[in-house]
Amino acid sequence: MLEMSIDSIRVSLMNYQRVVILKEKDADRYLPIWIGPSEADAITVKLQGVTVPRPLTHDLLGNVIDALGGTVKHIVVSELFEETFYAKIILELGDNTKKEVDARTSDAIALAVRTNVPIYVEEPVLEKAGVQLDKETGKADVVDNAEDGRRESKAPGEEELKGMSAFTDFVEGLDLGDLEKGTST
Repeated sequence: MLEMSIDSIRVSLMNYQRVVILKEKDADRYLPIWIGPSEADAITVKLQGVTVPRPLTHDLLGNVIDALGGTVKHIVVSELFEETFYAKIILELGDNTKKEVDARTSDAIALAVRTNVPIYVEEPVLEKAGVQLDKETGKADVVDNAEDGRRESKAPGEEELKGMSAFTDFVEGLDLGDLEKGTST
């Protein structure tokens, strides 16, 4: 598992979908994950320190876990299957037992920012969907474990390309040049 931080939340100008950009803590790899507008707002509200008069859904979930004697230890983006990210919330209960709870990735991230816990991504997920900035062009490159950081694996088949086309178009359309400067929009 690799520890990540939330780099930014962005809106695609092509279709107004939200994407949360996770950045690997010890490297320049990024993981863009599409999320819904409500979850994007829930994450942004907490990251910006906005106080709300009543608990939002993710605040409620954290409060319930706490009231039952549990603690959120961390979250893990554990899988990418058919263009859908899967996550787990790792809980520690009062008797020191750990439980894994299946969750939508956006909900897990929203809970993680509220409980100040680490966000992890399994290496195969980052290998499959991670990007890094090309130092010369500032454009996003697909990441693999090759020495130069570029994909060396066999070319994807026609069916795989069809399934990834929306994701590829979106990632290629992102302007990630300002990530090197530490700014977000």
